[in-house]
Amino acid sequence: MPKIGVAGCGRMGLPMAKALRNTGHSTQGFDIRPLAEFGGFQGSMTLDPTEFTKDLTTLFTVVRDQQQTDDLLFNDQNLIAKADKLTHIVICSTLSPKYVLNLRGRIPQHIHLIDAPMSGAAIAAKEKRLSFMLGGEADDIAYIQPYLNAMGKHFYVMGAFGAGMAAKVLNNLLAASSTVATRLVLDWADELGIDETRLLNLMHTSSGQTWFGSNFDDIEFARDGFDLENTIGILKKDVEAAMDGAPENADLNLPLTLIAMIEKLRPR
Repeated sequence: MPKIGVAGCGRMGLPMAKALRNTGHSTQGFDIRPLAEFGGFQGSMTLDPTEFTKDLTTLFTVVRDQQQTDDLLFNDQNLIAKADKLTHIVICSTLSPKYVLNLRGRIPQHIHLIDAPMSGAAIAAKEKRLSFMLGGEADDIAYIQPYLNAMGKHFYVMGAFGAGMAAKVLNNLLAASSTVATRLVLDWADELGIDETRLLNLMHTSSGQTWFGSNFDDIEFARDGFDLENTIGILKKDVEAAMDGAPENADLNLPLTLIAMIEKLRPR
């Protein structure tokens, strides 16, 4: 049975790895945190890059950002040099589309690349209903589809390699907008004496409906303040990724304003 690896077993990667294993796929997770943090899944985890890459055929990368992706593939862990049986790499992290496209020239040509960033937050990962935005050759996407089926419910083929990531950062730019706007509205409602639950219920069935507002009580980061290490911090990173992939001469006033407002978010 082909060995599937999930690198970066955090809020998203760990439930994805569990879903793959529980569906019968030979799955191993990799992270740099102590094994004790992975509970009952620690038997399927390793902190050793050499052990992780042994017989590895398909790699799902779910690390935080471009620096961690570089460390994983080329630098600290250097999986590209160690994984001699690797045939497919699936990029699930949200990264700059330009960075993703440049990976093609840095990775041996015999390794197939697919970008498959996902949406839905940790709750969707745990419930195996993620939405994947896919970029790559049709045969490569078909090859990984059984693995995607184990983790998600919605699959959108956006085009060639890199198109999935471009679609994801555009989606996240919009998501960041609605997150900031919803938090602003709720803060103003507090000052005006309007009950949060009543306002969220109103918004859910009215013109102010958003994914963030309608799922406010289920999204694990909904009440968080800004911190570079949490999901609100990731929102800032994703807006920056969208800006990096923006069309030439694009108006960046909105994303720049969003970054400034994300940085001002405080715990609610």
